[in-house]
Formats: sequence, C-alpha cells, structure tokens
Amino acid sequence: MTGRVFAVASGKGGVGKTTTAVNLAAATAEADRSVVLVDYDLGMANVGAVLDIEAADATLHDVLAGDADPLDAVAAAPGGFDAMVGGTDIEDFGRADPSKLRDVVDVLRGEYDVTIVDTGGGLSHDTTVPLGLADDVLLVSTPQVAAVENTAKTRDLAARVGGDVTGVILTRVGSRDGEGADAADDLGASLLGTVPEDGAVADSEDAREPLVAFAPESPAAQSYRELGYELLGESPPVSFRDGDEEAAPASAGAAFADVADDDEPERRSLLSKLTGGLLG
Repeated sequence: MTGRVFAVASGKGGVGKTTTAVNLAAATAEADRSVVLVDYDLGMANVGAVLDIEAADATLHDVLAGDADPLDAVAAAPGGFDAMVGGTDIEDFGRADPSKLRDVVDVLRGEYDVTIVDTGGGLSHDTTVPLGLADDVLLVSTPQVAAVENTAKTRDLAARVGGDVTGVILTRVGSRDGEGADAADDLGASLLGTVPEDGAVADSEDAREPLVAFAPESPAAQSYRELGYELLGESPPVSFRDGDEEAAPASAGAAFADVADDDEPERRSLLSKLTGGLLG
C-alpha cells in the first residue's frame, strides 16, 4: 500500500488550519480509510490541545530527534483516526530535526491510506519541509484581505520547493455572494470549498472532538465532510442521522483516486488493527 499525503498550510495562525486538518482527518476516516494526522507545528504543537488523544510512547519531536521510531508516536484520536502529536516543551523544539520528516512520512505512507500533515503557520524552514514532500498542498485562509495576502506567500513558497498546490479552502465565510471565489481568484488557486462561520466549531474544540463527530449535522461539519470525500473522489453519505454510511463510487481523476486499495474487507486505524479493536 502507498498512501497519499496532504499538507494543510496557511500563511499565519488563526485562520482555522488545525481545525481543517483535524476535520479532514475525521471525514476521510468516516469514509472508511485508515488515516493519521501529524501535528507538524514544531514550535507551537496544538493538536493535542483540541483533541482528546491517548498518550503515545513518544512524540513527533522524539522521532525527529532520532530517539524513537515513527509508529511509537502514534496514538488513537477521537473521530476514528490516529494522530502523531508533537511535544510542548521549548526543549523539544531544539531537539527536532525537520529534515527527518521525509523518513517519517515514508513510514506512514506504507501504513495508512491517508496522511494529513498539519503544518506550522508562517514562513520558515520547518514549514517548507512538508510543502515539498506532500502529494497535495491544501491552502487554508479566511476571505479577509490580510489573510489572503499571507496565504499567497505560502503558495509561492510551495512553488519554490516543488510543492503541488491543489487549491484553497476558505473558512469563516459569511453570506456575501462570491466571497470565496474572489479570494481564490486573488490567490490564483482552485477553490476546493468554503466553510461557514459556525459556533459549533468552538464547542467541538472545548469538547476535544472533531466537529465532524461532535456536531455532524452542523453547517461547518457538513462542509468539512464534503471536502474530505471530495479529496477521496467520492460523494458523502446521503444521510448521517440514520447511520447510512454508504458512499457513491469514486470519480475518475480525483485527488485520491490513485491510492491502492487494501485487501482487508474492513478498513480500520492502525492501532485498531494492532490491538484487535481495543484501541482506535
């Protein structure tokens, strides 16, 4: 199996990048894929703050320091996917070698259908690494002018390192007609989708669950679900309330269409496989 790697990137913090990464992980896991979310904000790791993740034997920083194997840092997360969380001490940042991320991703490609890397905000060498090794770079921005301008810098940085920008996801979109399309045009990128302003986002983070699982019928959750399934080349289930999880067949040419299928009849997280369903 060779999994697909998505890097979720933005020009600065505060635009919903981590929320987007978390909910795309939950949506693709809901679509019956094995998924791992990598918290690659080496200076300000925060996935562990917004998700109730079981403690692993190591952190991503330990792995990047050469003190642990990649799968030692994987733990079960709510939402049916696994997560690799970074350390939170300032000493962890100094130990981590960003160049080792490529080796980490190579291991994860062989274990998971989908790897989603939540990159750090801003422009730095740390941010550059996942932009160059991901199969698809997903830009995240709000429609505000300053956010779009900062995201354009990330787009340019991705181009310089040979990254493939698939498009932009606009968050906190209001009711103004054409707001998302205008921002995408300014970025010169395809508009993958828009996520409306939704108070349930903050509630889900307080509950430390992905919005897709916490409030599956909320407007923002449905937007994230549609985005996740679109990346897989599938249509989302017709109904989430009655448990109908059947999705339409994959469409040709979609971003995820070339990922090889696993031979297992039931797709589960890696931890679920290893523990016979006790975890994950």
